[in-house]
This record gives sequence, structure tokens and C-alpha cells, in this order.
Amino acid sequence: MNRHFDAVLPAPFGKVGVRIAEGMVRELVYLPDSMPDQAPSCALTRKVARQLDAYYANPDAVFTLPLAPAGTAFQQQVWNRISAVPRGAVTTYGAIARNIGSAPRAVGQACGANWYPIVIPCHRVVSAAGIGGFANHDADGFFLDVKRWLLRHEGVMLT
Repeated sequence: MNRHFDAVLPAPFGKVGVRIAEGMVRELVYLPDSMPDQAPSCALTRKVARQLDAYYANPDAVFTLPLAPAGTAFQQQVWNRISAVPRGAVTTYGAIARNIGSAPRAVGQACGANWYPIVIPCHRVVSAAGIGGFANHDADGFFLDVKRWLLRHEGVMLT
């Protein structure tokens, strides 16, 4: 049993690790497919699993998970802007930065610090010149493959 996660759930792009604390979701983490599954062991991890499965089946599924408070006031401001981006659309780091009076790099760092990916859809934030980074990773690899999968799943086509 992986003591770092309360569940490790299969996903079309790998796995999602779930951490629970005090009756709330504390963190969702993208994990490679090589990570062993860990079945949900409580009502909340089962709810997370059901809602993630619903999203994988239908990108319009709505998440209603109790999220533990996280992040700085600035990060929360960025995450609120991200949460307003509808499925099938993207925005840029620069657009969010202009909207909140910040810099694109700071917005990118806040995106990478997101404790609740998928639920707070930071994959919908791209650079002005392409897909941008993801989960504080700029180079091609697992995390950008996850971002590509999520964007394709939601009907967004990037060049």
C-alpha cells in the first residue's frame, strides 16, 4: 500500500494520486502508469474516483468535491480565473496576467502550484506561442502528454 496517497486511480493518461485530509481532498497528483493502483478506501476517495471516471467519459462532467483550502492569495486569484475557462476553450498565461495585473511567468508558476489539477483545469492555460508548460515542467514528456490528452479530450486542438 502506498502510504503517500489515499488512492491511486487509473486514468487514460496514467494515474491520479489522491490525498485526503480532514474530510476534504488535499491534493490530486498526475502519476505515470507504472505507479501501482491503490483502490479507494473511504467514501471520499470513492467519490473522487466516480467523478474522475465521469470526466473521462464526458468532459462536461462537473466536479463537486470538497477541496481543502490551499495556496496563497495570488495563487487562489489565478486558480479562480482558470476555473472560469469553459471546457473546449483555452486562455493564455498573458491574458490572465493582464486581467489580474501580474506577469505571465507568475501566472505560470501559480498554474504549476495547483493542488487540484483537472478540477481546477490549469491544462486550459497555454502560452501565446503554443501549448506552454504543465505542472511546472517545460520539456516534452509525461506531463505535457497529460496536458495534450486533456486538451484533446475537451475538444481543443492546438497546432
